[in-house]
Amino acid sequence: MPTKIEVYGTTTCSKCVSVREFLDTKNIKYTAYMIDLMPLEKDEMIQRTGLKYYPQIFINGKYIGGEEELLMLDYEGKLQALLAVSFNLTHDSTTA
Repeated sequence: MPTKIEVYGTTTCSKCVSVREFLDTKNIKYTAYMIDLMPLEKDEMIQRTGLKYYPQIFINGKYIGGEEELLMLDYEGKLQALLAVSFNLTHDSTTA
């Protein structure tokens, strides 16, 4: 199963824009839920996180936090590891 990244945010929030630009720069595919354009997604975000602010980010259904947490994962080399784990689960490297 490919890595699934979900980003809850708005079209104008600077941190939300920063997260999307960061992921785009790294060529990481994600699903963006623009809660200012899709109000029902805000309720889902609050239900999943218990939080009312954004951005909120999930990787493979696991809540990782917001912009600062995403950037820290990258800085510490853990983001690539999270993405690689999903990649390795879907691609068998032992084929001849």
